[in-house]
Amino acid sequence: MGRATRRVAACAAAVLLAGGLQTTLAFGDTTPPRIDLTILVVDDGGPSVAAITAELKSQGTPYKVVSLNDPNRPVINSAFLSDTVNGQPRGKFQGIVLPNENPFPNSAAEMTAIASYEAAFNVRQIDAYTWASPAVGLNYAQNPGFVGTLDGFQGATTAAGTSGPFGYLKGSVPFEDNDPAVSESYGYLATPLATLPAGASFVPLVDAPIPSTASRGSLVGEYTHDGRKELVVTFVYNQYQQQYRLLARGMVDWITQGVHLGYDRNYFAAHVDDVFLADDRWDTTLKCTPGDVTCPPGTPDTANPIRMTQADAQYAKQWQTANGFTLDMVFNGGGSEDWKADHAVTADPTASQMIADQNSYRWVNHTYTHPYLGCVQDVSVVPWVCSKNATGGTVWVDQNTISTQVKNNFDWAKANGLNVDPQVLVTGEHSGLLTAPQETSDNPYLAPALAANGIKFTGSDASREPAQRAVGSSTLTVPRYPMNVFYNAGTAKEETDEYNWIYTSKANGGSGVCENNANSTCLPAPLDVNTGYQSYIVPLEARIDLGHVLSNDPRPHFIHQSNLSEDKILYPVLEKVLGTYRSLHADNAPIVNLGEREIGLEFQKRAAWNAALAAGQVTAYRVGDTVTVNAPAGVQVQATMPTGTSQKLVIGSTAFGSSYAGTLSGWVARGALQSNITLQLPSAPAAPAAVAPSVAAKSVPAAVPADKKVVPQGVATPVPVGPSDTTRKPAASLVPGSGTPVPGKGVTADNNGHGGNGQNGRGDKAAAKTGKASGGTATPIGTTGRSGNR
Repeated sequence: MGRATRRVAACAAAVLLAGGLQTTLAFGDTTPPRIDLTILVVDDGGPSVAAITAELKSQGTPYKVVSLNDPNRPVINSAFLSDTVNGQPRGKFQGIVLPNENPFPNSAAEMTAIASYEAAFNVRQIDAYTWASPAVGLNYAQNPGFVGTLDGFQGATTAAGTSGPFGYLKGSVPFEDNDPAVSESYGYLATPLATLPAGASFVPLVDAPIPSTASRGSLVGEYTHDGRKELVVTFVYNQYQQQYRLLARGMVDWITQGVHLGYDRNYFAAHVDDVFLADDRWDTTLKCTPGDVTCPPGTPDTANPIRMTQADAQYAKQWQTANGFTLDMVFNGGGSEDWKADHAVTADPTASQMIADQNSYRWVNHTYTHPYLGCVQDVSVVPWVCSKNATGGTVWVDQNTISTQVKNNFDWAKANGLNVDPQVLVTGEHSGLLTAPQETSDNPYLAPALAANGIKFTGSDASREPAQRAVGSSTLTVPRYPMNVFYNAGTAKEETDEYNWIYTSKANGGSGVCENNANSTCLPAPLDVNTGYQSYIVPLEARIDLGHVLSNDPRPHFIHQSNLSEDKILYPVLEKVLGTYRSLHADNAPIVNLGEREIGLEFQKRAAWNAALAAGQVTAYRVGDTVTVNAPAGVQVQATMPTGTSQKLVIGSTAFGSSYAGTLSGWVARGALQSNITLQLPSAPAAPAAVAPSVAAKSVPAAVPADKKVVPQGVATPVPVGPSDTTRKPAASLVPGSGTPVPGKGVTADNNGHGGNGQNGRGDKAAAKTGKASGGTATPIGTTGRSGNR
């Protein structure tokens, strides 16, 4: 046993005894303590603690919350924090998150117990948001210093931050400024104390320039003193803000010393729907999409669909190579056959090109002709309703129709030499899954049809159903984010014109839909259709999507083949997401680009893990350089460990996890003939110098004054990055074909926000003419090769 481990054990015994806890150290002071892999979160109800809690939950890291606002909360004392197990000292928490350095103005004993525990067990503490003062190793924020709003400030990791917990970043930590009229941040920039007690130090990990000076002030720093380590954060944040999202992973790794359950990745995937079909086009005069149901009844179909050309297909492959990113092609084979019939030819150059380049992409079945697979729609009323039989029951698209649509597309792929994942699917506009208000349940024939075709995962609309769920007993959903790059736009002008219609008030010439929901926001003025796409929509949508990427969120985003044609309006958004991400992150934390099946499996494993945690079925602890995890049989464990960690087996060992962001992480299962998982760390965590319990107790600072805990409204209530941001300000999605439909000019919205001609934002009118989106049959009436619905 190393000297550091013996020192921790000796301190643990001393503090436990000093605290009055009855314990017997069966193995003497050379026994390393057991540290349970759980985080204690002391919650004051503020946004910063909530942000850290959200990160722990997202990663799948066990934590216990004690709410300071709960009059019946437990008292935090030595017995709450530690005990013994079989004579061995046990620390119940591997880290402690506090609102600030001392959130107990009326209970000094609790902070004393925490300080003593941290020193004894080498447990770290995060001060989620505090002010700059000598109590945390900083000068007051003056001469030099700054106190106030940090909107638009450019923070940066220091050399210590980059070589330490934030080594996955290149350095820049920009602060958001989404609304110039709202304060979205607040903080204290100050320098470390020049003179600290012997053995104490303050090391800035993230800092920013102090205005009007040549100095830099700490934003996040490590304060070491009296046998304890605190991560001192001197700005307030919420869980959505980019400055926090960039630091969240490192904060968890710091408090756990790189050893914890759960893990974090930065995911991004883009599904291109309707490949081989053609998509209807937005009419900039009518302010609707002829062939779709947002137009007034009787509007003639302009027959000017948008479809990728062979040159577009060639460009897609070149773009992927240049940008190091793989697209998922969600295809309808019937669209190619329709195109050939329409043009009286036997070959489809677009399909031929993409099939020749098929290994450049991932391929997902989107059904053969993209019909609506939910209820049989009655489009003669406003809004459309599900057809009813003689007894009043809903008439559903039958199982054979659904199964045939799935099978025919697989058969088409096979006949054309296209290799497709046989276990994944996205139905046309996610139909067959419940679609409120008309459908409050899935089509009962959907699940058996999917099971009969071996479908394990089917795409769903995350704006309607954000969580994965079961469809029958054999299939799970994969929620997908709709992007604000519209299916019916092939040019930047069309996209901007439609964006203006959706997100502009009536007074400014828009539809006014954005005014009808308390959670919606409108553009202050219409965008210039010649410049608005590049200057406003692209950076806005990229920031929304990047927020998903930075949130450990595997959900893919979906757009349409029309966006890869004509002006190729998708690419600037993808380039902005990828470029911004790569400018902020080091090479050791690349974007993880998964296929639909991998995403579905990730959610499936997370659900099992979270259920086991919630049921109290997981125990995990570290003793020296060994981590032991007990979980229910069949439940894989997710964990993050230092480089060099291995998994012990009955005979020998095997590598653990994969390298990401400077650590090893991943899912791990029991080895053969084992009842638990044992991970061997490369070394035991280094311990600080031993201190007497009385010294640690005396290190407790005074409670933080209430007037120093400033929280602007723009932090307490997240400020959306723009009118189409429905993550920070929950509202119905207005993306065409995905969320609440926006009626065209001259169409009156009903009480449900649906178009007055009643088609609920789908291409049912076009479907009635072409069969592409019909509610009850997959037999086409025409051969337009178009997708009027989503």
